[in-house]
Amino acid sequence: MRKIILAFTGLLALLMGCGTEPTPILPSIAISDLTIAEKNEDFTVQVSVQISEASESDVTFEVVSVQGTAQTDKDFQAVNTSGVIKAGEKSTSFDVTIIGDDLEEEDESFEVRLANVANAEISKGAGVVTLTNDDDFVFRIPSTGYESAESYAGMTLVWEEQFDGPNLDPNTWTHEIGDGCDKGICGWGNNELQYYQEGNTSIVDGNLVIEARREPQGGKAYTSSRIITQYKKSFKYGRIDIRAVMPKGKGMWPALWMLGNSIDTDGWPACGEIDIMEMVGGGEGDATTHGTVHWSNAGQYASYGQGTSLATGKLSDEYHVYSIQWDNEAIRWYLDDVEYNVINITAADLSEFREEFFFIINLAVGGNWPGSPNADTPFPNWLIVDYVKVFQEN
Repeated sequence: MRKIILAFTGLLALLMGCGTEPTPILPSIAISDLTIAEKNEDFTVQVSVQISEASESDVTFEVVSVQGTAQTDKDFQAVNTSGVIKAGEKSTSFDVTIIGDDLEEEDESFEVRLANVANAEISKGAGVVTLTNDDDFVFRIPSTGYESAESYAGMTLVWEEQFDGPNLDPNTWTHEIGDGCDKGICGWGNNELQYYQEGNTSIVDGNLVIEARREPQGGKAYTSSRIITQYKKSFKYGRIDIRAVMPKGKGMWPALWMLGNSIDTDGWPACGEIDIMEMVGGGEGDATTHGTVHWSNAGQYASYGQGTSLATGKLSDEYHVYSIQWDNEAIRWYLDDVEYNVINITAADLSEFREEFFFIINLAVGGNWPGSPNADTPFPNWLIVDYVKVFQEN
């Protein structure tokens, strides 16, 4: 009996010894964060994955990307890959392709996340990849650009606005405030997205600056400014030169234009409208100016216009001069003294354009023509006007 008891005790000890073998402790695994400057061209970066200590077994994992303010196929190429930290090693890395651009934009980020990890415990399962903007997103007054002539043969400078400041001359300019609803034209007749306010206008180094901002006001998502010379300064015929720097980006709609003094009695378009320049921002639109007239033809709306584009660059890069030559026979449009559009106004139904007109300068955001801003549209954004000059025949 004693032998049986001893044998049983030995077997029990053996079994108990097998059952208490320690459980292996797995290393922890973490994915790194990364901050990288965006470039104008595509490039590849490496994101690191580490474990807390080397393992006797391979540590395997998968990685997927999740877009944030940075977007897949716009700012980076989607990540869906697998990786391994080999036995005895403590780290590895995987590639992420960043998509470059030359846009002025805010810093953006996205995540790369661990999944299906084997032989390790996750301690930090998501890494944040931050793309810092490499293009200047700052306000600047250009030092270069086109200059118009100081004088023209047979003409006299009858008025000029040099925006010498420090504020707009109240004897010349009036701010139009709001979204147009008080005039019965909500969205200013074009489904525009901005609320005009005085605070978006300033004088900087002898330039009028109108700033478009992404900020809520008056039920709108954006603010900007619109100024007019109505009841204060109006003109009939002459050479008009406006030196300016445009904003850029989808949804930007700057305009240097004129309306007939008869708008209070005849309404629009019977009063006539002369668009010295308009720009519909985004892509090729950032390099294109449009010259257009609008009028009433036997009670029916009518318009005529043409555009022209820079051979290189954007209208936001430096100053350009937008001009019309206007007399009782025709209106001609110029970009940097190169004519690109003309209309004969001698017909009876174009009589609106043989009357007095006042100036309007504004920066609209969105609307029927440009559409809404998109993720690439920089804010704030600026329309900069150096001067307005009016010459008339002697």
